[in-house]
Amino acid sequence: MQACIQALADYEREPDAVQATSEDLTRVLFGESPSVFAHVVEKAGRIVAIAIWFLNYSTWTGRNGIWLEDLFVAESERKNGYGKALLAALAAECVAQGYRRFEWSVLDWNEPSIGFYRALGATPMAEWTTMRLAGDALAALGSSLSRVARGA
Repeated sequence: MQACIQALADYEREPDAVQATSEDLTRVLFGESPSVFAHVVEKAGRIVAIAIWFLNYSTWTGRNGIWLEDLFVAESERKNGYGKALLAALAAECVAQGYRRFEWSVLDWNEPSIGFYRALGATPMAEWTTMRLAGDALAALGSSLSRVARGA
């Protein structure tokens, strides 16, 4: 799975961004309280496709949904239907569990993936922008809580 994650980072032009270790993945996928789930396609003893996901929640629907964090199919295995099969498995999970939404992000330059997702019936979320806090900004905001609590 680690190799697929690195290959995805390479494809997304962020080859040095992967910090997750095998131990991290083992903990979140197989620990006492799994918080992340994965569907994989294995071929000849090698993982060739992954869908890493977790539950989200919509206050509007009052139901959980699935957030697809990463979908990756090894370049040599594309056009075999693995991506569609992984997405179909997650859609089936949504239906079986009564989840109302199945969502993910896609880079705006990734036209092949956007076309693939649209062909499956997925639609972009117009007027929505993903926001992120990380690194120093995350630390600064987190540390501001103690100042707010003190009334500073």
